[in-house]
Formats: sequence, structure tokens, C-alpha cells
Amino acid sequence: MAYRFLLCGLTLLLPALPAMAAEACDVPPRYGLSETAKAVVATACGEHRLWYRPFIDREGRIASLGVTEAENEHLADNGLIAWQRVVGYWRDSGTLGPMGAIAGASSCAQPAGNRYTDSDCRAFLIDNPWSAAFISWVMTRAAVPGFTRSPRHIDYIRAAYQSGSNGSPYRLADPASEKPAPGDMLCFLRDRSSTLNYAGLIQALGSGRAGNWKSHCEIVVSANMGGDRTLYLVGGNVANSVVMRKLMLDRTGLLELPKANAAQASGYPVETSCSPGQEEECNLNRQDWAALLKLTATTPTPTFNSTAPLPPPPDEPIPAPVTH
Repeated sequence: MAYRFLLCGLTLLLPALPAMAAEACDVPPRYGLSETAKAVVATACGEHRLWYRPFIDREGRIASLGVTEAENEHLADNGLIAWQRVVGYWRDSGTLGPMGAIAGASSCAQPAGNRYTDSDCRAFLIDNPWSAAFISWVMTRAAVPGFTRSPRHIDYIRAAYQSGSNGSPYRLADPASEKPAPGDMLCFLRDRSSTLNYAGLIQALGSGRAGNWKSHCEIVVSANMGGDRTLYLVGGNVANSVVMRKLMLDRTGLLELPKANAAQASGYPVETSCSPGQEEECNLNRQDWAALLKLTATTPTPTFNSTAPLPPPPDEPIPAPVTH
């Protein structure tokens, strides 16, 4: 009896251990999530684990970073090489073909061991953003039916817009008025002198002005997990890696759109405002989040074979250089 009381006393004296926070990618999919959404999330999360789970916190700061795109280092499975994995995103998604006129693309199209040299392929990886190739790779591996694979994000944003309110596999929605869910994509416009938001993007798409606009999309892998009011995204070519981003949600589950950087509002490039003296401007989450692509497809393509060669994308000329 005395021994039992002693143990109880020691337990009371020990400091409370903090509860282990759940990893968004390790939580089982929520009830009712479609098979397509599960496949998209599982594919994106699998790649994030490979790259040692780097992430941007809710304050817009890079909190951790593992290997990067051009490194000859192994990924977390101790088998794949970082830069060769990026080659796979390009080649296996079918997005390398439209880049054929750019130096190094034809070399990357060759399987490892068949290239004359690797240096020209690695130079191609460094010089050309691969975030849209990553998205296209995820959608291909997840067998999302009818997805517009492209080395430019704006092409599948436009496809979602043109397909209308019942569009498939994605429809375009306003991130200020619709809740993001796993399998969706959230996109921002890049390198513009002012913030357009959803209304400005819709205007540009309707008038045909969007053209080859630079943009960037990331995949929603979790939303409001355990009521934490956090949106979890995974994107490629973020800090030259596959990175998770955390954004804040309001009480209803809508995205709390970060205010534009002062430089965006004033018309100056964003880079000029972020400095040691202006830390408040160094927030990687403060982007022009103009598009929410809502996943409408519910069943993956039944004939998908992950080991079979992928069909090439339509032969549409893309002006060089391609930007995202």
C-alpha cells in the first residue's frame, strides 16, 4: 500500500508531458471523402514524406527544409535521388514534351543511364519551375480523370473556369466564399503589380487576358484537422522542394485570406519590401490567393496502371521560356 502511495506521489511531481501533435498526412481520411480525393491526398502526402516533411508555418516562415531539387542526395526512402525524382515529375506526367525546345529537356526525357550527360538535365531542372509538373504528376498518379496536364498552372485553372459550375474534374471557386477540402487545390497569382483576387482573375479569364499568367497551385491535404482552424497544403518547387504550407481558417472553415504585402499594394515587386528591417513583409503566405479549384471527380480512372507509360499531352505549342 505504501509503495502504491509513493508511486502516486511521484506521478504528481513529474512534469506533464506535452501531447504529440498529429501529422496532417498521417491522419486517416475523414468519413465521406471520395476515392479520388483520397488518392490525390495520399499521393501528395507520400511525396512530402519523401522530401523529409519540410513546411511553412502559419506565420509564413520556412520552419524546416531537407534536400532540394538539384541535390544528389537520397530522399527519405534512402533510394531515390532528389534531382532524379524531379525528373520523374516532368517525364512521368507527360509535361516534358511541350518543353522540348528548351535546353536540357530532351536529355531529361531519356531514362537514367541513357543520357549523354546528366549536367544538362540538372541545369534544366534548376532553370525551369517544376511546380505545375508536380501537380500534373500527382493528378496522373492519383488517376484523376480528365485532368489538364500542363507545365503551367494557369492552363488547368482556365480549364476549371471554362468547364463551368458543374465542371469536372475541377471547378473554379472563390476561396473567400467556399470552404477548401482535401483533394482541392488553392492557387495564387505571381509577379503581378497589384492584387487581383478571385474577381480580377475571373475578369481576366473571361476576356482572354490571362494568357500565360504566372501562377502557383498547391494541393489541400487536410482542413481544420481536429478543429485546429488550419489548412494544410502540399506543393512542389516551393523552396526548391516538396513543402507543406499551413494557412489559417476562420471559425466557419473559410480561408482567412492574408492581406497583400505592402509592396504588392504599392505596385513595387514584393522582393523589395522584405528585408531585415521589415520582417512583417517576409511572410510567404501573403499571396494573391485568387482561385480555389474544387475537386468534383469522385472515382479514379479504373484502367489506370501506375507502371504503364503515360500518353503524351496534346501537341500545343508553348512559347519559351515557360513560366509558372
